Amino acid sequence: MFKKEKGITLIALVVTIIVLLILAGVAISLTIGQGGIFDKAQDAANTWRNAETNQERAFNGFVSDYESVYNYYVGK
Repeated sequence: MFKKEKGITLIALVVTIIVLLILAGVAISLTIGQGGIFDKAQDAANTWRNAETNQERAFNGFVSDYESVYNYYVGK
């Protein structure tokens, strides 16, 4: 009778390597490509900076308005 050999075939190994290469290509594309994770992170950082700037301007405007009203009613 034939003896069963243990191990994987060359075809199974090649198919596995091809699948891994495809997955790696997709992962790299999603990470580095246009609209990828790095671009989205940069957009989020820019949005955060703009929000901080707008908040600071609004707060400074509020303080200026408060001081002018205070000085009008209370005086210096």
